[in-house]
Amino acid sequence: MSWDVTSAVLFAAALHAAWNALVRADPDPVRGTARVVIGAAIAAAPVLAFLPLPAPASWPYLAASAAVHVGYFVLVALAYRSGDLSLVYPLMRGGAPLLTALVAATILGEPLNGGGWVGVLLIGGGVLLMASDARAGRGAGSRPVVLALLTAGVVALYTVVDGLGARRSGTPLSYTGWMLVLTALALAPVVRAAAPSPVTPAGPGALRLGLVGGACTFGSYAIALWAMTRAPIPLVAALRETSVVFATLIAALLLRERVSRVRWAAVGVIAVGTIAIKLS
Repeated sequence: MSWDVTSAVLFAAALHAAWNALVRADPDPVRGTARVVIGAAIAAAPVLAFLPLPAPASWPYLAASAAVHVGYFVLVALAYRSGDLSLVYPLMRGGAPLLTALVAATILGEPLNGGGWVGVLLIGGGVLLMASDARAGRGAGSRPVVLALLTAGVVALYTVVDGLGARRSGTPLSYTGWMLVLTALALAPVVRAAAPSPVTPAGPGALRLGLVGGACTFGSYAIALWAMTRAPIPLVAALRETSVVFATLIAALLLRERVSRVRWAAVGVIAVGTIAIKLS
């Protein structure tokens, strides 16, 4: 994987951790997630005005991706209702690269070489170590763990769907934007049905955070899908999960969550995995 792709994916990882932290910090994660998704659609709309439509060959993938992303964002919101960022996020992102690599190798015909598998396994093992330490330290129940693991499966699913769709679209940026617009349109009625009456109305600050989170969401995923047109899908998916490093820093410095020595050691394992992917 070239340095330009590697650095772009690492930047996308930081953006991804940022919008998840905004959702976790929201008093109502369900509505906070909806605001981020709508903010992403708003951020994408002006860009789409200057881009061609994705190629028709990618439209079935767009429809499938929007449906899968609705489930993803619902699971994210429910997981953050019951668990800390430092527990939920590593579990959500940790299982996904392993599942994505297996699907890519067995179904898509994109097997990894030895170094690539070492990197994927190190990153997956590192984030799961972080999650196990978080659970042991905080005595969390099973609900956030189950929800986070279900989310990991959905992440692997949409990664493969969108990786293939972006390659067929002819324009990954346009594909990403339309996917987010379709997801926002589909998610809005789901959120209204699940949370019909907010405890407190969203103020200007919450709306601004939704727009910031949405911009991070759009930028993060657009970069990731672009990278999947330049490098194997499982490698990009694994490298993107270095976002757990950024999420851990945010959890410790901004959300004031306890980060143990074991979790910092896991960050080191993830860094080694990142190097292995770069050298593969």
